[in-house]
Amino acid sequence: MTILSTTRAPKLSTKSVISRRATATTVGVLFVVQMVTAMFGTSLMQAFIDGDPDRVRVSVGVALMMCSGLAVVGIGLLMYPVLRTVNARLAWWYPALRITECIVSAACGIYLLVQSQAVPNHLLWVYVPTGVGGIILTHLLLVSRLVPRAIALLGLVGYVLLTVGVPLDLLGVLDLGEGPGLLLVVPGGLFELVFVPIWLIARGFNAPRTSEGLNP
Repeated sequence: MTILSTTRAPKLSTKSVISRRATATTVGVLFVVQMVTAMFGTSLMQAFIDGDPDRVRVSVGVALMMCSGLAVVGIGLLMYPVLRTVNARLAWWYPALRITECIVSAACGIYLLVQSQAVPNHLLWVYVPTGVGGIILTHLLLVSRLVPRAIALLGLVGYVLLTVGVPLDLLGVLDLGEGPGLLLVVPGGLFELVFVPIWLIARGFNAPRTSEGLNP
């Protein structure tokens, strides 16, 4: 006789459920905040790089990028205890890379204010920890089913394309900021700005599945 065993997610207390729901909502809001502030901040900084002499506008742009960086760190720290239940060995890389992303972004912004010129390929250096960290996040979301599979797959594809796009941009094959290169940025942008925040705010996390109980 063959005995089949199934791995069930541990039952959570009411307090834990409320805490996870609050975490999901906060993470969803922070995803929107970091994307919106990054878009406006990048636009103001790029205008200065392109010749706009207004120091106030570029200062606001750098401040917005720093706000985006803080939101990114918040996402990493809040997601760590959630991801740790899926794979403890991988989970700590996510906040570490999000903190790295914030530091790189802040350093590039401060350099722009002090030197009145941009760090060469500054956005690409920010994209490196963004892409790698995003791959880890979406991989863990995918195997744990914390969010629907389609959303996790969209994010995974988006972050892989972003990570591949960085060296291609550095080599001059394409430009992630325009033309066909923008297509590599779109999936990750949709994941961060639309699908994952809407799901987390509206529904929260699904019941987690630990890595030990996953089906191949």
